[in-house]
Amino acid sequence: MVHVLSSRVLIRPRDPERSRAFYGDALGLAVYREFGTGPERGTVYFLGGGFLEVAGRSDGSASAVTQLWLQVADVRAAHEEFTARGVTVLREPRQEPWGLVEMWIEDPDGIRIAVVEVPEEHPLRYRP
Repeated sequence: MVHVLSSRVLIRPRDPERSRAFYGDALGLAVYREFGTGPERGTVYFLGGGFLEVAGRSDGSASAVTQLWLQVADVRAAHEEFTARGVTVLREPRQEPWGLVEMWIEDPDGIRIAVVEVPEEHPLRYRP
């Protein structure tokens, strides 16, 4: 059984700055972390027991705008388990330029789910 260590909802808005103003200013959500610059800029907010990440840009379709992010201890083991269960795998696990190991799957309605492993040496493993 895959054990989820952490999760977040990912929003890929049509207008990222408008969304950051809404979630940060209007709703008053506290910032957990920010990353990148310019169009690659992302902001992760505290959202109760989880996180909300506003990053990137979408064309506006529901499956492109809303995504889930599930952190697991071993993404390759999760890949084997999900494949055996018939889960639709959109992309097999691979290390991203930002250091995370990611696999993409989708739910029956086409919502994309990023299944992520944070390697030991990655900055997300450390608290200042």
